[in-house]
Amino acid sequence: QVQLAESGGGLVQAGGSLRLSCVASGRSFRFSSYAMGWFRQAPGKEREFVAAINWAGGTTYYADSVKGRFIISRDNTKNTLYLQMNSLKPEDTAVYYCAGRASFTATMTGPAYDYWGQGTQVTVSS
Repeated sequence: QVQLAESGGGLVQAGGSLRLSCVASGRSFRFSSYAMGWFRQAPGKEREFVAAINWAGGTTYYADSVKGRFIISRDNTKNTLYLQMNSLKPEDTAVYYCAGRASFTATMTGPAYDYWGQGTQVTVSS
């Protein structure tokens, strides 16, 4: 089994920044064999894709709504996934989830991911 634990959420004013982290662990788990992604869910809305990264970090994908403001990265030596969020807007308010996929290839499709964290709340005030 794989465990994913997000951290770094909080309350920030519009225009501010936050960095989310997701630490992965598990018996016989090899982080570098997994593509990773970030998703978010706002109250009353469906979960939506935010960003994804392949196993080595060389390929990334972003939702149009965050492109140019968010940066996804990973450190395979620390089993950690990051999401640097800049120029935050009130519409970025949501619970943010990291997800892991037992594949080298990243995807924007939620159901393609095998493991999910519990989420971390991000609230952006206007």
